[in-house]
Amino acid sequence: MNPTTDVPVPLKVAVIVGSNREGRFGPVVADWLLGRFRERDDLTVEVVDTADAALPTALSHSPSPEVTAELAKVTPKLAGADAFVVLTPEYNHSFPASLKALIDWHYEEWRAKPVGFVSYGGVSGGLRAVEQLRQVFAELHAVTVRDTVSFHNAGASFDDAGRHRDPSGPDAAAKAMLDQLAWWAFALRDAKAVRPYGS
Repeated sequence: MNPTTDVPVPLKVAVIVGSNREGRFGPVVADWLLGRFRERDDLTVEVVDTADAALPTALSHSPSPEVTAELAKVTPKLAGADAFVVLTPEYNHSFPASLKALIDWHYEEWRAKPVGFVSYGGVSGGLRAVEQLRQVFAELHAVTVRDTVSFHNAGASFDDAGRHRDPSGPDAAAKAMLDQLAWWAFALRDAKAVRPYGS
């Protein structure tokens, strides 16, 4: 809380763009999502793009200087976040290797923080990727929020300028997901200020 106004300090949300493929559709969906954040004064946002950090899928307890340099591009953003929104496509009924690498190279950064999901794909809208990610984040002591935003046949849902052709449904879904994310993030931030997680 801000002691002079009793207004909660806005939450820091890291939006993770999960695909690093050439020609990916993720940036279009990310731009749409960032527009939803601009409508809120309780959330601030920082983008963490898996395309900006070349993290290997093989983990090491002693990362090389090259890996350490790549981690430096993303780890402070994850550590400083109160909450996360993971933006993922669905590849072969799952989520991208670049996203799994980003997740697996971190641990403390996820603990006792909420995670929301925005997914996109063909007929499934990326929902199978989201269901698998819920299990991954549960193992990392994160809290996933129930409501998601999913785009079925995503390429046809947006016009050439990146605007959604029928925004009322996705906008309502995004509000519900962000409302839940904010509730959990405020609750967990306040709880951790009283007692560290796991104590």
